[in-house]
Amino acid sequence: MTELICITCPRGCHLTVDEDNDYAVTGNACPRGAVYGKNEILNPVRVVTSTVRTNKDSEPRCPVKTNGAIPKGKMFEAMELLNSIELQVPISVGQVVVPDLFGTGIDFVACKDIK
Repeated sequence: MTELICITCPRGCHLTVDEDNDYAVTGNACPRGAVYGKNEILNPVRVVTSTVRTNKDSEPRCPVKTNGAIPKGKMFEAMELLNSIELQVPISVGQVVVPDLFGTGIDFVACKDIK
């Protein structure tokens, strides 16, 4: 049995996942909690937010995020990749910064317009 706190919504349900009983989840207040609990044991994923260097002195960093969830085990590798990037202005919201991150089909995208 594994105990987790659900991060799907602000409620923060205390979940128990029974690995010996087909990953049955208890303690969830909604169906999303059951899905989260099972996935957190079998294949945990996260949306990653960070910043990337720009070539503009007055705005030296641009916020970025993944446009979907990537495997939790790839988060540090993703952050290292971002450290090697410098964006050239102009930058537009939604602009793809890193396409198809680790073959997941998920992109890092810019979250701010910088002119």
